[in-house]
Amino acid sequence: MLASSDKRLKYIIVAISCLCLSGMSYGQSINVYSARQEGLIKPLLDQFTDSYGIEVKLITGKGDALLTRLELEGNNSPADVLITIDAGRLYRAQEAGVLQAVSSEELSNNVPKHLRSKDNLWYGLSMRARTIVYSRDRVSPEELSTYEELANSKWRKKLCIRSSSNIYNQSLVASFVANNGVSTTEKWLQGIKSNFARKPQGGDRDQVLAVAAGVCDLAVVNTYYLGGMLKSSNDSQKDAANKVNVFWPNQNGRGAHVNISGAGITQSSQSPENAKKLLEFLSSSNSQRWYAEVNNEYPVDPKVEVSPILKSWGSFKADSLPVEVLGQLNNQAVKSMDKAGWP
Repeated sequence: MLASSDKRLKYIIVAISCLCLSGMSYGQSINVYSARQEGLIKPLLDQFTDSYGIEVKLITGKGDALLTRLELEGNNSPADVLITIDAGRLYRAQEAGVLQAVSSEELSNNVPKHLRSKDNLWYGLSMRARTIVYSRDRVSPEELSTYEELANSKWRKKLCIRSSSNIYNQSLVASFVANNGVSTTEKWLQGIKSNFARKPQGGDRDQVLAVAAGVCDLAVVNTYYLGGMLKSSNDSQKDAANKVNVFWPNQNGRGAHVNISGAGITQSSQSPENAKKLLEFLSSSNSQRWYAEVNNEYPVDPKVEVSPILKSWGSFKADSLPVEVLGQLNNQAVKSMDKAGWP
């Protein structure tokens, strides 16, 4: 199985390196600020350089810190591209005025309308689902149905989730506000809080570990963390991941909540055309396929095949809410979470 995966990655890398051999621009460079870890983005950036002859200088950091840096640097910022995670952070960059619109037929074809800014200020490059994982031993999938039902008293003291300061949870709640309204959301949040098995703490992997250890029966996590645990060389992580299953909620309604990682061209860019080439390259099917293999995220382009681990969780209906709305409703989501007393 591992050998097959390695061979798949090899074919993808070869395919990427064969792209765009015409119109190469040797001797040029662009600067990328990335909230993605270096190991998860640099191999693709290196392939872009091989294909176009455009050197990419990479600076990595936390998403909020990189945005603050862009704001402080203003028009003097050397950055050409901002890559970050969660539509909420991309919207913050949009509102801060640090991005410029990109007109690209290729990006429009590769990235569905609801996974990009309506003003083309940023584009989703990979999609992540924030869904429910449950104990294989203690929960039957027939007991589960929707995000709304997570507030049901039958799950009292059985739910694990991260803190309210986490942008992933804020975006999940923002989607709930968009679909159900503020009043219904705040009632739901009271039920959610009552069902916490422990005070929210740790990252998504910690929630999976807690379910496996019997601390809780359910958790809300981004599925790519579970994929990383299943492929981990750490036996305890792998064992924990094999003790839970994925459940896709709201399949008879709006669908499971999804978010994105994405990128935009900075307002200060001195090389916007080369920056656009990079965004187009990262949105291509081969790039998305490679990244999905490495980080277990879903391609934004529905025509791109998903990785074997993602296939094992089955297909699902995703919420088609424009992800820009997650940023627009972030403040309301945070207020509602604070009102409910979600730590």
